[in-house]
Amino acid sequence: MASKLEQLRSMTVVVADTGDLEAVRRLEPQDCTTNPSLVLKAMQNPAMDEHIARAVATGRGSDDAVAAIAQELTVGLGVELARIVPGRVSTEVDAKLSFDTEASIAKARSLIEAYDRLGVGRDRILIKLASTWEGIRAAERLEREGIQCNLTLLFSMAQAKACADAGVFLISPFVGRITDWYAKKENRTFEPEEDPGVLSVRRIYEHYKAHGIQTIVMGASFRNPGQIEALAGCDRLTISPELLTKLSEDQGELPRKLSAGAAEGTAEPIGEAQFRWEMNEDAMATEKLAEGIRNFHADAGKLEKIIGERLAV
Repeated sequence: MASKLEQLRSMTVVVADTGDLEAVRRLEPQDCTTNPSLVLKAMQNPAMDEHIARAVATGRGSDDAVAAIAQELTVGLGVELARIVPGRVSTEVDAKLSFDTEASIAKARSLIEAYDRLGVGRDRILIKLASTWEGIRAAERLEREGIQCNLTLLFSMAQAKACADAGVFLISPFVGRITDWYAKKENRTFEPEEDPGVLSVRRIYEHYKAHGIQTIVMGASFRNPGQIEALAGCDRLTISPELLTKLSEDQGELPRKLSAGAAEGTAEPIGEAQFRWEMNEDAMATEKLAEGIRNFHADAGKLEKIIGERLAV
């Protein structure tokens, strides 16, 4: 029997959630996703020292050298990933811009221009934005410009509905972080079929398919193979190299769990007031969104510290 990873590939587009170039070569995903934490981790690998040195040399004379070098490093890593995978690479807009629509749009355009200068077209890139109201509005405008987006840090149906209304290309509803919140709150563990993170993605997937919404659903943030298996059949799943390896080593049967049926009608749009109210009423989504933004910003700060130390040499 084929491994669970090969069975998963037959029903779901498999995406690697990493900046580890060797892992991507070995696991052969269709796409890759990165975020500030993964970029930071990749840059701490000694194999990236030459890449860092080139970026520092390129950006040293810029008005804001640290920011220029940070973008050079992020885009440079994305270019290397794009040379390996046949599909898309997701690159994230700075977390500190999560509540600034205009600045998010400007940063997204800058990233696309940087990729273009290095020979990677916008058709190979997804711009990642946090699923704040402002981030979703930025994505709506970018999509109209032909810059396709991946809306991340998505924990609620309100966020999913707003992303659908905005016509975004792809959303990344999180699983593991939702599970973590409920496990701590209820002081218990969950089996996959009752896992709050798994159930959240299933509800979003079913809502989208029932209403003919074209936005791609890509489950993200997994803690164990069971969560992944419980979402087999989802449009896409972005998975860490560690869990991809575990799936590749498991020869058990993997049944399909999600299937798209016929669309039944058009979904009602969600306005800003309703979006904010539903987020306010969802403590988990509010807390995990804020925490995710803070953590991504903190890791971006650590990368900037590394750059500052290199500039001082």
